[in-house]
Amino acid sequence: MRLDRFICKSTELNRDQATRAIEAGEVVVNGEMVTEARQQVHESNLISLNGESLTPRPSRYLMLHKTAGTVCSNSDGHYPSVLNGLDIERVEELHIAGRLDADTTGLVLVTDDGRWSFNIISPKMHATKVYRVGLRDPLADGVASRFAEGLWLQGEEKPTLPATLQQVTEREVLLSITEGRYHQVKRMFAAVGNRVVSLHREQVGEIRLDIAEGEWRYLTETEVACFAGLSQLD
Repeated sequence: MRLDRFICKSTELNRDQATRAIEAGEVVVNGEMVTEARQQVHESNLISLNGESLTPRPSRYLMLHKTAGTVCSNSDGHYPSVLNGLDIERVEELHIAGRLDADTTGLVLVTDDGRWSFNIISPKMHATKVYRVGLRDPLADGVASRFAEGLWLQGEEKPTLPATLQQVTEREVLLSITEGRYHQVKRMFAAVGNRVVSLHREQVGEIRLDIAEGEWRYLTETEVACFAGLSQLD
């Protein structure tokens, strides 16, 4: 984690205050003064501010059920931030692990643990995301096989990784993918001549959405552990 973020997580300082303290030479890491706020540190490092040893607060892990018309951002834009519904302290320290478009609903994971969220969003970690997809047209024959083989999307240098498609009704499917390319689900169906009319994320890895729309809860220890030790796949 960045040193300025470590300071914020260990004190009541905000990011600007932490940066000023670092640049003023008030922070020591493993016995050496550090004046670069962006320097990467580990929670096991010995870090002090003005001679006082720092211990970061425990990391937090949440799921929330995103509603349509909200954005996966820490601040409002054209739409309100999905984090506005979190009635907890220091919301500004949290970040979203795997964003959804404004019109997409469903499971969003939120944390202040950068290593944990990396295991979710990095394509090299192959975390499976399951989407319930509503389609404009009935699902055509052979689409599941094409998705399983990988699709070439416009502007991409390599095909999509194999995806699993399960038909629910004539115009509704469950799609499981291990990537998170820009508008990937919508582009995949556009590549086979169809159009996504509704998109809802139900699951990430072993974590399933089980709360009502607009609600949130802390993850269980078992759920957190799902992404605490993912091994990288080549």
